[in-house]
Amino acid sequence: MAVKSNAKRKTSTPWCDISADIDSLDPNERLAHDLVILRRDLTPSVELIMNHEMSEEARGRALAGFSTALTTPGDPNRDPRVAIANAGT
Repeated sequence: MAVKSNAKRKTSTPWCDISADIDSLDPNERLAHDLVILRRDLTPSVELIMNHEMSEEARGRALAGFSTALTTPGDPNRDPRVAIANAGT
């Protein structure tokens, strides 16, 4: 008898794959890729931004704000939820 798992299955995304062809990624995927390749611990935060329902322009602003906040102490955009809210829709 098979046992069902309630655990979420992660889907493979090209920006999260270390061996991804960078040239095949769109600009937002490239930035997401750069962030998670440099710091794997950021993957959940980047996934939150990448999976949030918003325009591609807003996603780019959220990723850029989040990325900048990583090197700016006290920047509230370090919280991906704040970066998303500040990026608009």
